[in-house]
Amino acid sequence: MQATTSSTVQPKNGPNTVSYFLSRLFRLREFALILMIIVVGVVMQLATGGLTEGRFFTEANIRAITMGFAASAIIVVGMTAALVSGGFDLSVGSVFAMGGVTTAVALRADLPVVLSIAVGVGAGLLAGLVNGLLITKAKINPFITTLGMMGIARGVGLAITEGSPIGGANWDPLFFIYGQGKTLEVPNLIWIALIIVIIGDVLMRRSAAFRQIYYVGGNEDAARLSGINVDRVKIGVYTLSAMLAALAGVLSISRFSVADPGSGSGEELRIIAACIIGGASLKGGKGTVLGGLLGLLFVGFINNGMVQLRVPVYWQNLVMGVILLLAVGFDTLSQTLQERSLRRRTE
Repeated sequence: MQATTSSTVQPKNGPNTVSYFLSRLFRLREFALILMIIVVGVVMQLATGGLTEGRFFTEANIRAITMGFAASAIIVVGMTAALVSGGFDLSVGSVFAMGGVTTAVALRADLPVVLSIAVGVGAGLLAGLVNGLLITKAKINPFITTLGMMGIARGVGLAITEGSPIGGANWDPLFFIYGQGKTLEVPNLIWIALIIVIIGDVLMRRSAAFRQIYYVGGNEDAARLSGINVDRVKIGVYTLSAMLAALAGVLSISRFSVADPGSGSGEELRIIAACIIGGASLKGGKGTVLGGLLGLLFVGFINNGMVQLRVPVYWQNLVMGVILLLAVGFDTLSQTLQERSLRRRTE
């Protein structure tokens, strides 16, 4: 009897296990994104001179792409957490600029490098804390709250600098190690971004504290009834988002040796688009840091390809707007189809 059961189970499980694994693999958003990135890269390589002579997959261009989105990758970690929690943060671009400007002012005042960086990141922490408190305690919509903080943070940066960039000619040379130095021939900025992304992805997947963000975004009422402190989770999410945006701004001025109060304009839309392309949902409860990073890489490939093809900047903005709308539309459609499928199963 046991032998019969064993013989019937083995052939059944063998092929099914493989097909199940393949079907799961092809349903993964990250796997689909990797394929899309490869396709976009090959198309851009062909469009810029051919498979062997193209200018896209050169070492210099790949380095330029990775350096270009390294700071943005840090912001993706915080934005992913915000989207998973059921909200979003429109102030990251302005906080990015404010973090850089406040650090530049501290450096100009001859404060130590570490303390100057802490001042910039601390400014972001304060902005995120205000966002979180207004959203949780004053019950102000995240869109209105972060939109208001967008104006406040940008205004702080402009007021401090009086609208003029701050050059880094007199800054402590040690500060430039973070944005311009290299370790093992790889820029330190890329190392820092990679470490933060890996830590963020692992925490979102494995940490019990960070997993609470998914519960809050999936069903806030159920999360509250299960004993999760929803307000504390949301405050933590918006504080983290703003701190990482400010840190990205600090690293950016370390790279370029100048603090521009107008930097980061439009960054929030690019980051949100990347996260949604990577699988995050505007309804909350879904998303991974890895997906957001791949979405950012996808957007970076398209932007760089348009630059290589000398597409006017106006058309680049148009393309980015279309990508954002398509990403949101796809997210909304997939959510609707999932809800319908679930409803049919329960009926």
